[in-house]
Amino acid sequence: MLDRHTTDLTGRHLRTEVCYGVTSLDASHADPACLAGLVRGQWEIEDRLHWVRDVTFDEDRSQIRAGHGPQVLASLRNLAIGLLRLAGYTNIAGGLRFVGRDPARAFGLLGI
Repeated sequence: MLDRHTTDLTGRHLRTEVCYGVTSLDASHADPACLAGLVRGQWEIEDRLHWVRDVTFDEDRSQIRAGHGPQVLASLRNLAIGLLRLAGYTNIAGGLRFVGRDPARAFGLLGI
């Protein structure tokens, strides 16, 4: 069982959620610190990849829904994010703007 307490930027308490999880770890490996680390690790993935795809690439409003199109575009978005992170960009939107100003910069990210 995990209690989540949500606050706004001013520190005002907004709500409390109770979440339940299932694990295959035995009790000796599933102490509270370990489980909290696993949960936080999942949120790190959400923050570093899914949020960037949702917000920066506006993926949720994509009109491509048929055939292999959605999977191909998701792969291309992941490739772009990965290349920008490897190049040292922490702000993906800023990196996209910088690279988008000069097409030759995109080739530089690919090592071409």
